Amino acid sequence: MKRRRAIPMWLKVAYTAFMAVLIPIYWHAYGPHDFLWFCDAAAILTIYALWWESPLIASINAVAMTLPQTIWIIDFLAMGQLIGISKYMFDPGVQLYVRGLSTFHIWLPLLLLWMVKRLGYDRRAIVYQIVLGTVLLLASYILTDPDPRHRPDYPAAAVNVNRVYGLDPVQAQTRFPPLAYLAVEIVFWPVMVFIPTHFLLLRVFRSPRR
Repeated sequence: MKRRRAIPMWLKVAYTAFMAVLIPIYWHAYGPHDFLWFCDAAAILTIYALWWESPLIASINAVAMTLPQTIWIIDFLAMGQLIGISKYMFDPGVQLYVRGLSTFHIWLPLLLLWMVKRLGYDRRAIVYQIVLGTVLLLASYILTDPDPRHRPDYPAAAVNVNRVYGLDPVQAQTRFPPLAYLAVEIVFWPVMVFIPTHFLLLRVFRSPRR
């Protein structure tokens, strides 16, 4: 007997079409390094989670996105004045249609939680996300540079992805040695974000059906 789809076809097609628009526009507006952000990497991986109906990939993305995007939404409702992580959404220097696409930060976490509810939460997700997060942080440190002398020409270029050089989006911190700051961030994300989210999801959602 043919297995019933857990995720409707229209949703798979609609999300894939959305990403087919977002990826080239983001590439042009922010540059290729922008896809090293945890949120952008999760948005791309969600394509595979949808089509493969993969509990593991959906769970990895839920671990990565749930808490940070909740904070992003709260900051957005405060018009970027609370923490500043969504401040670019109110920057007239970034085209309105680009900012419009960035509203995926609001609905993608809800989509991921819905997917985990449908597919189940895979407890292996925490290990994969810690590894993936560490790789993205190291890549962000190696491939981006907030130094004005090394910035690309486009004004909205991603130059301090995942804040690996400091909390300011375009200025490197100088209080600590750069590698020491990076090491702290590599430890911070699993301890303060990924692991607590993992235990919460483990408690709320069932395991995948085998």
